[in-house]
Amino acid sequence: MLEFYKTRRSIRKFQDKAVEQEKIEEILKSALTAPSSKGKRPWELIAVTDKEILGKLAEVRGASSGLIAGAALGIAVIADSETTDVWTEDASIIAVMMQLSAHSLGLGSCWVQIRERFTPGGKSADACVKDVLNIPEKYKVECIIAMGYPGEGKEPHKEEKLPYEKIHYNRF
Repeated sequence: MLEFYKTRRSIRKFQDKAVEQEKIEEILKSALTAPSSKGKRPWELIAVTDKEILGKLAEVRGASSGLIAGAALGIAVIADSETTDVWTEDASIIAVMMQLSAHSLGLGSCWVQIRERFTPGGKSADACVKDVLNIPEKYKVECIIAMGYPGEGKEPHKEEKLPYEKIHYNRF
């Protein structure tokens, strides 16, 4: 499993190639197995393959979200913040599970943060994504996971360069 994790890298350039519906469905089904606090499952997923919509989402955060335009698939991870106070954690877990599922299927992905971020004009990125995707007000947008066939190669993480100093046992 460690070898698999070492090869998962954030991909910001994608091939101009659609992701097969079977792979999209597998990613989404895998996501639905994600753990959540007290099994509340506050999240909802919006899978976007429409290039025009992806283009609008790419504009939300300017340069930080521009990579979405080149993706074949963007999955918005949203959550009902009224369901649980740990919706951000639950949404983060499901997002990472989708990234790992995508990697297992030969796809690349990159997390584009939306929560607590703003447009270049200073508007809430959350509000902009809600407008583009017709998301009801009670939901909060955590992120958009951009996915597609990698258009760039990245070296795996080297085990000897992992930040081992970040690991502590028993006490800090």
